[in-house]
This record gives sequence, structure tokens and C-alpha cells, in this order.
Amino acid sequence: MTAAPQSTTTHAPKEGGLTRFLRTTEIDPRLLGMVGALLLIWLAFEAYSTFVLGRPSMLLGASQAEANGFLTPRNLWNLSVQTAYIGIMATGMVLVIITRNIDLSVGSIMGMVGMYMGLLQVEYLTPALGLGHPSIWIITVIFGIAMGALIGCFQGVLIAFLGIPAFIVTLGGLLVWRGAAFLVAGGKTIAPLDETFALIGGGSFGALGKTGSWIFAVIACVFVVWAFLSGRQSRKTHGFTLRPVWAETFVIALVCGAILGATAVVNSYIWPKGNIEKYYKALGQELPECAKSNSTIYSDVCASFGHGFAYPVLIMIAVAIAMTVLMTRTRFGRYVFAIGGNPEAAALSGINTRAMIVKIFTLMGALAGIAAVIGAARQNSATNAMGNLDELYVIAAAVVGGTSLAGGVGTIYGAIIGALILTSLQTGMVLIGFGDGSYQRIVIGIALVLAVYLDIVYRKRIK
Repeated sequence: MTAAPQSTTTHAPKEGGLTRFLRTTEIDPRLLGMVGALLLIWLAFEAYSTFVLGRPSMLLGASQAEANGFLTPRNLWNLSVQTAYIGIMATGMVLVIITRNIDLSVGSIMGMVGMYMGLLQVEYLTPALGLGHPSIWIITVIFGIAMGALIGCFQGVLIAFLGIPAFIVTLGGLLVWRGAAFLVAGGKTIAPLDETFALIGGGSFGALGKTGSWIFAVIACVFVVWAFLSGRQSRKTHGFTLRPVWAETFVIALVCGAILGATAVVNSYIWPKGNIEKYYKALGQELPECAKSNSTIYSDVCASFGHGFAYPVLIMIAVAIAMTVLMTRTRFGRYVFAIGGNPEAAALSGINTRAMIVKIFTLMGALAGIAAVIGAARQNSATNAMGNLDELYVIAAAVVGGTSLAGGVGTIYGAIIGALILTSLQTGMVLIGFGDGSYQRIVIGIALVLAVYLDIVYRKRIK
């Protein structure tokens, strides 16, 4: 007798509901994981401050004036501002790490550029143009970004054309630029800076305001809808599979809901009484009652004085959008991923890898210059401590955000979320009483190692 032929049919494992939902909506699972981790961190700090420290919580019905926990408009607004300059530099670090390089000098570049901007304003522009001249802040910003770009270009040339490893070049830069920043000012703090320039840092009146923020949110939602509809039309034109209408609608609603929710939060943070007094004094009008008593500071009149989105946050959003377009919609971005995936194959295919490395480090330097503008403006001074150890937080933000140290993988939005996670950890530890930098560095170090381990596990699973 001959044995019956055995069936060779294999059955694919059944797809779970969550997996099918993520595949249909095309939501990145890693993005979902990072957002989940961020929310857990926020809730953990809020719970600790509420139930262990006994602070009133808005989640349990406390008013804004009474609440003193983590999830308050004031703390979240400050958190967004503190995240801005780290997030801006992290977007550039994504490109650097994707191409299998590293930049240890960004914090020192930030400190040096900030010091030179302070000297430029105090010792040259103000005496030449006069105190408060409207062009001072414009010249300073252009100078700072250009200086950062030139330093980055110089380091890129050393790496690309002299063959010196990026680790060594940027480690040398970390020491050289930090030392140069100290020597140029003799260790002194340069202050105060131009008042208009200081607005860029988000202090005092450096925010969009309540009405402006709602207008910005509406424009952002219109842009989101347009982007999704445009992408859908492009898929249809090229014959690609379309997402179901319900999935498209769900994602649009999710993104717009996040935008509107964030706007409501930043608008809920009311100006300090001192700012309201300055405002009415400048108008020559009588101060309203709500600004005279802490118990009524959130009444209808004073509630109109919401901070809204701070200028540093708007700058970070603009940089993130520009970098996302650069990475996903241009030849430059395709070359970056090609070099990161296989440098030798990229060179053989005709990509000028040396020129690309110089461009990437130039861009990284320019972003460090933008961060220096925000840092100096926020402090209203140029100090030798500016940018100290920030290179580690920038690298950690990129890695926590999903950028692989093996190269070839990374996203801009991931770096922004990574920066927000790290800043949340720092801010939360200060809030609950662990303000010592030693604790913060321990936690950040653990988060960095854990992120790299999770990246290794993820890469093994997708192979």
C-alpha cells in the first residue's frame, strides 16, 4: 500500500484584532509604544505627586489655581518649552545616526554660538545701532545659525575628506568649542540681551496668545486634512492600495484631536499677574479685578490671557515639518537612508557620500545654532553652562525615539517624542523632589540603555 500523500498546505497564523487595526490604519506600532510610554510617565508622576505627596490634582476635580501636580497647564506648558531646543537638535541627530555617525559636540556648539551671540549684541550691535533697535534680533539670529552651520561644515569636512572618525572629530569639538566659549568671554555671563530677541525664548510675552493659538490650531487641522487627502489622491494615481475611508477618517480625527487638545491646554495657562499688569499699564487702562486677587485670577476676563503656544514650540514644529519633508519627500532624504543602509553600495550607485556627510553635519550645526538662539533668548543671557551635557540628551532623544545606532532607521517625529519623554523624566523628578542632577542622569542613562535593547529586540523580530 502507498501512503496517502501528506498535505503541504500551511496555515498562516491568525492576525489579532490590534495588529489588523494597526495594519489597516497604518499607525506605526513603535510610535504607539512611545506615546504609551510617555502617557505612563505622565500618569506615574501625577499619581506620585497626588497620592504620595498629597498635592491637589486636576484629574480629581481640583481647580487650576489649587492644582500643583504634574498634569497642570503650567507644568505642561513649561515642559513643551524645555523640550523645544533638545527636540530641534534631535531632528538633526537622527540624520547623523542614520548614516552611522555620531555628533558629540552639539552641546558645546550651542554654548559657543550662544556666547558669541551675546557678545555680538552687547558689545557691537547695541553700541552701533542703539538700544532696542529692531534689526538687532534679526542680525543675531542669522549670525547664530550661520556660525553653527560653519562649525558643522568644518567638522563634516574633517570626517568626510580626511577620514577621521566622527566620534573623534566631534569629541574634539566638544572640548574645543566649550573651551573657546569660556575664553572669548573670560568666563563671564553676558546679560541682559535685546528685549525682542528674548521673546524667542518664550519668556514673558513670548507666546502666540489664546486667539492666535486657536487660529494656528485650525490652520494645522486644515493642513492635516489636506495632507491626507493629497496622499490618498497620490496613491490612487499611482495604483497603490488605499486605506479604508473609516481608517483615514479615524487617523485625521486623532491627529486633529491631539492638536486641539494641546491648544486647549496651553491656552489654559494664564499669564502671571505681573504680565497682566504690564499689559494694562501699557494700554493706560485700569487693572481688572481678576488680576488683583488670586482667588479670581481664572475668571472670564483674565482667562482670555492664555499663553498659547510658546515661540520655541512653534519653531520646533516648523523645524520638525521641514525635516520630515526633507527626509521623506526629497532626494537628499533618500540618499541619507541609502548611506545608512549600505555606505559602500550607496557610493557605488553614484551617491557622493562625502558631500552628503558634509551637508548632514552642516545641517546639524545649523540646528545647534537655532537651539542656541532659543537657549540664550530663554535665559536672556549667554552663560558658560549653556548646552552643558546636552549632546547626551540629544543623542538619547534620537535613540529613545527609535533611531537605530546600527544606521538606516529613524524618524523625525520619533526624535521629538523621545525628547519629550526625556524632558518629562527630568521635569517629573524635579517636581517630586529629586532635583539633584545625579538622579536625573541615572534615569536618563537607564532609559538610553533600555531603548537600545528594545531596538535590538525589534530588529531581530522583523528579520
